[in-house]
Amino acid sequence: MESYIMEQFKGDNVPEGTVVGIGNPLLDISVMVDNDFLKKYDLKPNDAVMAEEKHLPLYKELTDNYTPEYIAGGSVQNTVRVAQWILKKPKICSYFGCVGNDDYAKILKDKAEHDGVNVLYQVNDEKPTGTCAVLLTSEGNCRSLCANLAAAQVFTADHIEKPECKEVIQKAKLFYSSGFFLAVCPEAMLSLAKHALEKNYIFALNVSAPFVMEFYKKQLQDVLPYVDILFGNELEATAFAKFFELKGKTLQEIALEIAALPYLNKTRERVVVITQSANPVILVDKGQITLVPVKPLKQEQIKDTNGAGDAFTGGFLSQIVRGRPLKECAQCGIYSARYVIQHSGCSFTTPSDFTPEP
Repeated sequence: MESYIMEQFKGDNVPEGTVVGIGNPLLDISVMVDNDFLKKYDLKPNDAVMAEEKHLPLYKELTDNYTPEYIAGGSVQNTVRVAQWILKKPKICSYFGCVGNDDYAKILKDKAEHDGVNVLYQVNDEKPTGTCAVLLTSEGNCRSLCANLAAAQVFTADHIEKPECKEVIQKAKLFYSSGFFLAVCPEAMLSLAKHALEKNYIFALNVSAPFVMEFYKKQLQDVLPYVDILFGNELEATAFAKFFELKGKTLQEIALEIAALPYLNKTRERVVVITQSANPVILVDKGQITLVPVKPLKQEQIKDTNGAGDAFTGGFLSQIVRGRPLKECAQCGIYSARYVIQHSGCSFTTPSDFTPEP
């Protein structure tokens, strides 16, 4: 599939400021638990939810009774960190999100900046930095996420109007966000999406979790016509088909239907990317499907599946901005996800060494 979504991205020398991500910066509190713990808090093994009242005691239980690992998280922040890891040049990616005025925010900022991200947080003095319980079961094969957004929830669209943020937006050519952010500030997301369309740049979105289609369908419908590249996994694609009443029964049919939904850019067609764990990645471009094989890992190599989807997206986007064919973008996504799965959280202990397959 020698397809390029954007001809103006060419070559390995990607300029600073090319990518902007906007999302919910969260500190991950990662713990291996059993299924009884999930049942106690009415959680499923492979899911993502926003914390409700019934979930709030969970955070105290984790810190009191377990030895949690604290890892810089937040879906979009993970994705831009992975893109930076692949691209190896600082400040190609910038990131917007809201944090509290506390130690957790400092941990998040230090980690992201260490990985090369240009961080432009909005700081809220009233609320603490958001956290996400990452509950690992089945030797790390399953991950249940329970996010307490806190400060991340109060991001306001006026932040991206600040001179330093506007300057970053003017330089960027690819904008990325997650379905999770539709629950926070759809106005800011829509503003970036409209800017991308106006300039004929790229706006990419990860649908993120089944609950997004169920509870934020209207917000998703508003932004969808601007989405140039849509990412999701098999559970999210199935939820999309259900709540958007698509006719497709198989994942490939669903992916084709999503690609054909109303789209405002008349110079190209929407790209849809569906991951399905160890099964091939489904890539839709110009109404054609390409399956990109995934080399499975052995059970003992899998340490933590949390962040695998974020890593895939980061790897994929890192090759989009290098002007690579979509199949190579998917291969880099697979490489990044395979790497992250073998580590705790979305973290890197060695430099990236991705090479595309023929």
